[in-house]
Amino acid sequence: MILEMKVPSPGESITEVEIATWLVKDGDYVEKDQAIAEVDSDKATLELPAEASGIITLKAEEGDAVKVGQVVCHIDTDGAKPAGDAPAKEEKKEEAPKAEAPKVEEKKAEAPKAAPAPTSYASGTPSPAARKILDEKNISASEVKGTGKDGRVTKDDAVNAVPSMGTPTGGNRGSNRTKLSMLRRKVAERLVAAKNETAMLTTFNEVNMTPINLVRNEYKDAFKAKHAGVGLGYMSFFTKAVTRALELFPDVNSMIDGNEKITYDFADISIAVSGPKGLMVPVVRNAENLTFRGIEAEIKRLAIKARDGQITVDDMTGGTFTITNGGVFGSMLSTPIINPPQSGILGMHNIIERPIAVNGKVEIHPMMYVALSYDHRIIDGRESVGFLVAVKEGLENPVELLMNGDAKKALEL
Repeated sequence: MILEMKVPSPGESITEVEIATWLVKDGDYVEKDQAIAEVDSDKATLELPAEASGIITLKAEEGDAVKVGQVVCHIDTDGAKPAGDAPAKEEKKEEAPKAEAPKVEEKKAEAPKAAPAPTSYASGTPSPAARKILDEKNISASEVKGTGKDGRVTKDDAVNAVPSMGTPTGGNRGSNRTKLSMLRRKVAERLVAAKNETAMLTTFNEVNMTPINLVRNEYKDAFKAKHAGVGLGYMSFFTKAVTRALELFPDVNSMIDGNEKITYDFADISIAVSGPKGLMVPVVRNAENLTFRGIEAEIKRLAIKARDGQITVDDMTGGTFTITNGGVFGSMLSTPIINPPQSGILGMHNIIERPIAVNGKVEIHPMMYVALSYDHRIIDGRESVGFLVAVKEGLENPVELLMNGDAKKALEL
């Protein structure tokens, strides 16, 4: 029986995918549910599992754009599973190379060699005026060909001399051209659209991370032991600070839809994570209702799915606000780009110990720059600056503002 495998719908509004990689070859025997291909949509890279066991015949090439519902391969379910490795094919005996008649090399007449130019003590020696000019240009006299008597470098030679910019030394100068995946092309389109179609503006602030570090250092071991290996990272504090700030400044939790503004009474926080196929932005749903453990566990679950290539379109659909952490790669400061149709994105950066003024004294503290990029069409300066200040306040006073004054209870210890 021949089974036709069609492209399943990866999610709502997706009508076309691209065959990124075939994980099997034409004529291979495949098991049911075995991953046979990776397909790119404009939102995620997904694996295509075999619907039955049998011999597979491919009907599409890598890089082909195929419609949802289109047949991409056949599986012959009557095909027998090979008992073992196929017997090696007999190799053709190599024929001995035929002896060729020796070629008689004709001796070419050599061109007469040019006589070497006469040299003297003056060759390459600059005149005093030329030496001064060459010194000002930081050019060695040996780099200049003299046109004066006996090869002496004249003033005109020095004036016309140009510093050597170097020449290629025979190193590798190759290049490689590859087609962008559908996901990468869609990301590029969305980023360009965000720049061109929004009135994007960025405001900055800095956060003293000492209070958070004190809480983490005191409770992180007990937290990890209590919650089955879930660590107490910075993301739960930032997510809590963001959901609190969104309640205070709801315009930041809004979107433009034509001539209307949609304001949400929930916080679905998109968390930018790096996956094998590039940047993924899975969503933590109703983050305002989650505990520290709930946020950390959900971020860990989504990050593992992204790393293993198991992230789905549903995992990344929606989101009302985005947090991105460039600090894990060493970024000190950046202007993150809005994730449309959202109106705001918070950028975290690396933590560096810097001297700051505290109560009139200079102290060294771990500091982080934070950046809020926002759509000025819907968010005014008061809301944007107020939102970022509220985030800063929550991070610098986490026990009182994010944990209701009881760290142990908030961490479920």
